[in-house]
Amino acid sequence: MVEVLRKLPTPLFRTADAAQLVSDDNMFLYRVSRSGYAKKICNGVYWNLLFHPEPPKVEQVTCFARQPSYISCEWALNYHGLLLQVPRVCTAVTLHPGSGKRNRILYEGYLIEYSRLKPTLYLPGEILAQDGILMATAEKALLDAVYLRHQIPFADELERDPLDWGRLSRLLALYPASVQRSIQRFISTT
Repeated sequence: MVEVLRKLPTPLFRTADAAQLVSDDNMFLYRVSRSGYAKKICNGVYWNLLFHPEPPKVEQVTCFARQPSYISCEWALNYHGLLLQVPRVCTAVTLHPGSGKRNRILYEGYLIEYSRLKPTLYLPGEILAQDGILMATAEKALLDAVYLRHQIPFADELERDPLDWGRLSRLLALYPASVQRSIQRFISTT
């Protein structure tokens, strides 16, 4: 078991990774989980405890569990300093279809939630990549939040100074009219 775990990616690996190294991946995963060498995070995703004892960050799990996806909305707004409240829900945007429980993961007291976005709004140029974590720019996170929530989250508490108003205006043209109206009202109250 130890030799196989040594060959698996850390801190997270997939069932498919284990299947390439052992003949019965289900039995292997059952045994390493039971022995405390690995921990199941969600369906098909495991944490390699033996070679990475520190728990993976919520952001790492979010981007690893469902690909392609990037972190957006309130979590990204907090990351960029626009929202001072620390959210309990990490919203990730994905192109992956699906609904129901598959779109939610409970991890380390946080809820990771996946929302689907139209492919034309995915905008890879507005996604920052660092250490395997994909995070929306502040402007993209704000627009995604309005698009998905149909309102500006915590509008009266948002810090406006970190926003790049030129970038926001450029991106705004790509979103539906309802999002544009909400952002225009938000801008006019500054």
